Amino acid sequence: MESILSCGRWLRSDRVVEVRSPYTGEVVGRVGQATVKQVNDAINSAKSYRCSLTAFERSEVLSRTADRIHADAEVFMRSIVDETGNARKDAATEVRRAVAQLRFGAEEAKRLVGESITTDVTDYGARRLAVTLVEPIGLVCAITPFNRPLNQVATKVVPALAVGDSVLVKPSEKAPLTAVLFVRALLDSGLPAEMISLVTGDPREIGDALVGSDLIDMVTFTGSAAVGKAIARRIGMIRSAFELGDSGALVVADDADLTAAAAAAAAGAFSTAGQSCRGVKRILVHEDVADAFTDLLVAAAERLTVGDPWDAKTDIGTLIDEQAAGQVESRVAEAVNRGARLRAGGHRHGAQFWPTVLDHVDRDAPLVREETFGPCAPVIRVGGMDEAMNYLNSGRYGLQTGVFTQRIGDAMKMARGLQAGAVVINGGPQFESPNIPFGGVKDSGHGREGVRYAMREMSRIKTLVL
Repeated sequence: MESILSCGRWLRSDRVVEVRSPYTGEVVGRVGQATVKQVNDAINSAKSYRCSLTAFERSEVLSRTADRIHADAEVFMRSIVDETGNARKDAATEVRRAVAQLRFGAEEAKRLVGESITTDVTDYGARRLAVTLVEPIGLVCAITPFNRPLNQVATKVVPALAVGDSVLVKPSEKAPLTAVLFVRALLDSGLPAEMISLVTGDPREIGDALVGSDLIDMVTFTGSAAVGKAIARRIGMIRSAFELGDSGALVVADDADLTAAAAAAAAGAFSTAGQSCRGVKRILVHEDVADAFTDLLVAAAERLTVGDPWDAKTDIGTLIDEQAAGQVESRVAEAVNRGARLRAGGHRHGAQFWPTVLDHVDRDAPLVREETFGPCAPVIRVGGMDEAMNYLNSGRYGLQTGVFTQRIGDAMKMARGLQAGAVVINGGPQFESPNIPFGGVKDSGHGREGVRYAMREMSRIKTLVL
């Protein structure tokens, strides 16, 4: 199966794995399994290439790729729905986001500039002309998850190509088909074959070869904290950027617009069947308004349709597989055993899990202390903003947090006091835009995505003094 790309050469693999729809169980594609030798060969070939494209030419490649994916949106949507079970409407959003990443990357490729610095700033300093040069870091290894099989690849590949790096992509073994389509689109749009390689396979077999090579200049990884820490120990001193998830929180104060807060909570908790690192995974609500808020959230959950992901009326398709849905089911049951009140949902059929609202959730339940990848909206009642902030700061994650309040003082106190990569005022933690930095603290990782900020991570600064 030709799903292994080594610097422009599509290779056949003797070992082929079937990719099945989580909804129907039918085979939707097949991919080859790369060997360690094939990974090493791809790394060796990619390392020897130095980008010859000008900034304008790199911009044009990214712009043409955006046009290509926009024109072939239905093809990409079909691939996303088929291999992940995401609802069609979520797949359409993902395609739009990837196109936006490409268009913004095309613009930023032409804005990659250094600066001039004065050197006579001390009593011993000589006056010289100092300038900084921005250079590609080299070869970037991009390891991506299953939940956004197009946009997660674009998030890592676009800034690397905009800088002039070569990229080796390893998509999730659970959802590799869309990544293959994306790489083909780049090549068809004029990207030099030597700038992109792709390997599919079992990370237990090829993972060490990917991140253990001395020829890799940077690893950018999205996935679990446990795997991220293992990679960090393996790669040592080379550049890295890790986006390791979150138990994303929404804080609702006693003066909040409850209708808006409930809508944000539902969107953040239930979109893509709750399989989003920046989604809403716990909701801290002031006890004085918790009853009213939870009623609104239950109504929002009950309006959603679970069903065939290809049906335009479906809001929630499936989780990535039945095992993932079973894990969510177990955590919900455990939370109920700890005293949580199940207000909506809570049942599973195969890989599908119904949008679930729980009230009075124990704040130490694994459902909310750990990252739960499923359509759950657990409500934790708190006595005030300080209590909410102290609880969130005591946890291991810190990606993005949403805060609903009409008091500017409380909003700024939370914004400054929360240990998080971003705080969204009167919006959910799911807010995103390709031109702002995205990343976390603590076990949510380090480094920043967002095209312009990722380009900084993927480049080197050289100082020239004349």
